[in-house]
Amino acid sequence: MRGITRLYAGRLAGMVVRGPDTDVIGRVRDVVVTIRSGGQDSRVLGLVVELVNNKRRIFLPMLRIAAIEPKEVNLISGSVSLRSFKARTGELQVIGDIIGTKVHTDDPELEQLHGRAVEIADVELEQTRTRDWVISRVALIGERPKFGRRPTLYIAPWSHVHGITAGGAGETNQTAELIAGFEDMRAADVAKELYGLPKPQRDVVAGELDDERLADILQELSEDRQAELIETLDIERAADVLEEMDPDDAADLLGELPEDKAGVLLELMDPEESAPVRRLMGFNPDTVGALMTPEPLTMDPSTTVAEALAMARNPDLPTSLASLVFVVRPPTATPTGKYLGCVHLQKLLREPPSSLVGGILDPDLPPLYANDSQETAARFFATYNLVCGPVLDENGHLIGAVAVDDLLDHMLPEDWRDAGIRPGVKEETLG
Repeated sequence: MRGITRLYAGRLAGMVVRGPDTDVIGRVRDVVVTIRSGGQDSRVLGLVVELVNNKRRIFLPMLRIAAIEPKEVNLISGSVSLRSFKARTGELQVIGDIIGTKVHTDDPELEQLHGRAVEIADVELEQTRTRDWVISRVALIGERPKFGRRPTLYIAPWSHVHGITAGGAGETNQTAELIAGFEDMRAADVAKELYGLPKPQRDVVAGELDDERLADILQELSEDRQAELIETLDIERAADVLEEMDPDDAADLLGELPEDKAGVLLELMDPEESAPVRRLMGFNPDTVGALMTPEPLTMDPSTTVAEALAMARNPDLPTSLASLVFVVRPPTATPTGKYLGCVHLQKLLREPPSSLVGGILDPDLPPLYANDSQETAARFFATYNLVCGPVLDENGHLIGAVAVDDLLDHMLPEDWRDAGIRPGVKEETLG
């Protein structure tokens, strides 16, 4: 069940939040958004949730939400950061900062409101095809009537409402505008822009980015710059950012830190998030085991082609990992049961939707092993024209997958990210 995909923020207020085990975690108290100008979508970052046990307010990213139902919010995982919520620069709270503020509208359908100050009564949120939530429309009050009568509400598209910036209603803030400008940029391009800033400003911007975005940016930096930037964060924030990183990248970063600090960070991370990182850190840095991701696309042989394709469409899955599905005996979480084989995405596209993946396995593709060298992995990709490959342990269990981009990252010079694609040549982008 997909749940609600469009609702007003006021309806969310007070709604129960449940974990995957149906236990009540808390209640929604506000919605955190980032405001962008120029007609760009203003994204919903997450919810402010008041915990039931101690009334502490925490931040819940939207990606942790499985579905919003009529009376409750259901989470994908019970793993959430318990740090007290504190809004960062560039973040506004719908109920606390936006509702009740004065704005103006140029909606051609509401000419009677042009040139007048109107008040925001509520904000409509909508989920897009990419699973992001954005501000879609706004309920406006043209004039409050006297004697306690209910005001007339007008509905305007968000793109026709003006007067709120990333810094708040009628305000400007250089850091907030800079962060808002990063929204449509690739993480690699943001990383380059970030390191073009003076260090004091860079540290401020990094401190104000949300955990997920900062994690994406860190993964696009060289390892020494990753370590430099993570050192500017307080220890609990650093652990939260590491939880948002891919396990292989988090393991690489922790390997750059002093052993005692890396140990503290691992202890502060959620056990579910730190466990795969610890496993990866146990491999020799020059082996396939250190390069792999422990979260490949896995399924049992009774999965249909239609179900496999639906899993491969997950927008959060890197394209390299979506190119190959791995079929295993239960359990399907790594380390899995016995590895049976794999199916290429192209093969799935050519088979009837009702076919079972167990019947269309590639019988000839050999696996990689955790202790194989990086050169072995390079030869594997060159031989079989693949961008992803299975990694097994000595007992034939799938423990991860290695992608060609991670291999190239380790085979290129350590500072290749700092030098760019064409060292010494200014890069230009289309559009």
